Amino acid sequence: MPAIEQAGRERGATELELHAQVQALGFYERLGYSAEGPEYPDAGIPHTGR
Repeated sequence: MPAIEQAGRERGATELELHAQVQALGFYERLGYSAEGPEYPDAGIPHTGR
């Protein structure tokens, strides 16, 4: 994730949008991300993100 965040900054991004599997939310929350938006299925797997 740090490399992706750095690549975004180098391209002028000020925020990132991430769509994550619900089962992985704890991983992303530990990195400082927070879930927004409703849960939805993607390939039969619950996701969330905005």
